[in-house]
Amino acid sequence: MAGRLLGALAVLLAVTLGVFVATALAAGDAASARLGPAADPATVQALRTELGLDQPPAQRYLGWLGAAARGDLGTSLISGRPVTDLIADRLGNSAILAAAAAAVLTPAALLLGTWAGLRPRRRPDRVVGAASVVLLALPEFVVGVALVSVFAVGLGWLPAVSYLPEGQGPLGQPSVLVLPVAALTLASLAPTVRLVRAGVAVAGAADAAAAARLNGVPEGRVVRCYVLPAALPAALPMLARTLTYLLGGALVVETLFGYPGLASAMVEAVNQRDVPVVQALALLAAAAAVAVNLCADLAARALDPAGSAR
Repeated sequence: MAGRLLGALAVLLAVTLGVFVATALAAGDAASARLGPAADPATVQALRTELGLDQPPAQRYLGWLGAAARGDLGTSLISGRPVTDLIADRLGNSAILAAAAAAVLTPAALLLGTWAGLRPRRRPDRVVGAASVVLLALPEFVVGVALVSVFAVGLGWLPAVSYLPEGQGPLGQPSVLVLPVAALTLASLAPTVRLVRAGVAVAGAADAAAAARLNGVPEGRVVRCYVLPAALPAALPMLARTLTYLLGGALVVETLFGYPGLASAMVEAVNQRDVPVVQALALLAAAAAVAVNLCADLAARALDPAGSAR
């Protein structure tokens, strides 16, 4: 466990360094983004000095890293607000979107994967497999545009843009969640279904399940007690990666629907060269990914201790 924690810290450190180097190499900075291309160079330089952008990159990075270790994520170079406040404004929206998508995705993946895996090479398996291939081939923006075209433009059932009035959360207007949740679910469903299907097919044909059936154990109990416990440990890492993707808000989906979450905040910060905000959001996303994957690994070990020992 100690080794995994040290590895997690190394990943977080590498993410912050990579993001800082990428933003440092990008053209322009927060001063030029705030004042615009027509600003006087002397004014831009004065603002750069005020914001500390004229300091050596290594000094700026180490200063930010030391402050972050103390829980201080810095101040936005554009708005002047604490970065923690900016994140707090969007974190709840992204968490609600991710939780709603996960609540739909997880049972759907388990049901479809189990349904197909228990019937290998039969019609249900072929149907699920063909649908998975189609979904894997479609980018998120294509899925989102198709949903908007049908349910917002064509039928008029749902809003095309997930606009939220100032101070109102998505739970106060749940219709704005439907299309983003559907787009996230469809974009994430195929790989998880395929992995669950593969595990169920192997476990369903194993000696333990076959012996239980010969002894008259009902099929439902065979699936619950023999098939799923053997199939799920292999699927948990993929599910963890999918949940991490959902928690990040799926950059394309949030941007497409104008949903005010962390991913759209990242886009705004990158466009404005707001390095402290970009670094904080990248650190948060990396921390969430590490935590979710660590939990998935522990759950897989608990479900299959013999496989973990191997």
